[in-house]
Amino acid sequence: MDAGREFDLAIIGGGINGCGIARDAAGRGASVYLCEMNDLASGTSSWSTKLIHGGLRYLEYFEFRLVREALIEREVLWRLAPHIVHPLRLVLPHHRGLRPAWLLRLGLFLYDHLGARGLLPPTAVVDLVHSELGQPLKPNTFRRGFEYSDCTVDDARLVIANAQDAERRGAVIAPRTRAVSARVENGAWMLDVEETATGATYQIRALSLVNAAGPWVEEVLRASMGREPGAKVRLVQGSHILVRKLYAHDRAYIFQNTDGRIVFAIPYERDFTLIGTTDRDYTGDPGGAVATDEEVAYLCAAASEYFARPVAIEDVVWKYAGIRPLYDDGASEAKAATRDYVFELEKAGSGPPLLSIFGGKITTYRRLAEAALRKLAPHVDALKSAGAWTAGAQLPGGEFPVEGLAAIEADIGSRYPFLGADRAHRLARTYGTLAGSMLGEAAAPADLGQDFGGGLTQREVDYLVAHEWARSAEDILWRRTKLGLVVDAAGVRALEAYLGEQLARSGASMRSAQV
Repeated sequence: MDAGREFDLAIIGGGINGCGIARDAAGRGASVYLCEMNDLASGTSSWSTKLIHGGLRYLEYFEFRLVREALIEREVLWRLAPHIVHPLRLVLPHHRGLRPAWLLRLGLFLYDHLGARGLLPPTAVVDLVHSELGQPLKPNTFRRGFEYSDCTVDDARLVIANAQDAERRGAVIAPRTRAVSARVENGAWMLDVEETATGATYQIRALSLVNAAGPWVEEVLRASMGREPGAKVRLVQGSHILVRKLYAHDRAYIFQNTDGRIVFAIPYERDFTLIGTTDRDYTGDPGGAVATDEEVAYLCAAASEYFARPVAIEDVVWKYAGIRPLYDDGASEAKAATRDYVFELEKAGSGPPLLSIFGGKITTYRRLAEAALRKLAPHVDALKSAGAWTAGAQLPGGEFPVEGLAAIEADIGSRYPFLGADRAHRLARTYGTLAGSMLGEAAAPADLGQDFGGGLTQREVDYLVAHEWARSAEDILWRRTKLGLVVDAAGVRALEAYLGEQLARSGASMRSAQV
């Protein structure tokens, strides 16, 4: 608790934009406070398509600046976090009757040349009749395609890594802490917050305030500050489904649909294929979004248009939905709404600034953070002297070359041979160079404590609670890891019981210390 403390910058929202801004500002020497009403990355930032991409289809809407910025960021983010960002080749089959081949070629030519591509290979024409890339597809239907590059990302872990680095640099990160109200007093923002687990309230003082609440950006302005936003947010639901692995190779597919949308099929967590996404306008509580039966049927039908083996609703092993807080540019359809970000800066006279963020995408979060601090720098002394720095500073766990992940995995396997190849692979891609900090001096499975299934042990759970703000089974199984896909119901119950005991014990210790 930091009651009464003054900060240069307070941030409302613990998604990728909020945590990215916190990291950047803290690295420039500013004192930073960030609060998030739920777990970090519990909203939009953990429900993405898991891609770091330029957005090929955005070229059709002439979003050239956004696409260029995103294309450049692919390799920047790969270098910053090579344990959780990985290169991906995508196959785009030519579907006769939809976009013509010349248009696809033109779009991919621009895609190759708009951004500063250095490490990722260029587009290539592929034969879908005689190569393994065509084997999963309907026979005698797709003869030619195009293969191009983007990257995949563990979206929630990217948020956590930014929060960890922000904290290392002095920021206060306060998840499960709701912004109740904010008002200007004596030239600063007075922010009242409430710890959602205990109901305890406290107040901090900030010389500037950032509203990075994502889908709740307008609600924060109205309910917490009594202000009516000038810009508007358009809530768009994107849903995804997960099925058992549909093919053996490591490429993803991007499919055109007759409605003008595209759907991805992406290898996911070794044993699954991720299919998404949808675009539909959404009203109501952003936290209540679920993938509807209609959306699931749409995704199954879209995939079945291309794959030789139809994807049936009963094949779906998991589904999820997220709400994208897009800037409302007045587009007639959700699929056409801009993915660019827009800032609304309020500053009355000598009063403290308030910056609200509308839109954005995970690929461009780092550039968004830089742009946000440029907006604030003239009004915040702590931001005036230092410039952008995050493009060259690797995130926690990612302190190795982009081609070095196999060596990290081999090192974990060598130091902890009892883990086995599969667990060493997962831990390398989850924690990178921090895997050793989590495993410590363990020399045998018994040293890792209680086993919850799926390779999740007490040692890892304790690490996530102590170093990554995890508090619930959902935090651990679906955001810090994706082990919710393999841990059974008994393991979930055991994990919930263990966390309950640990958190009750730590709460009792804190209360006795206060007495």
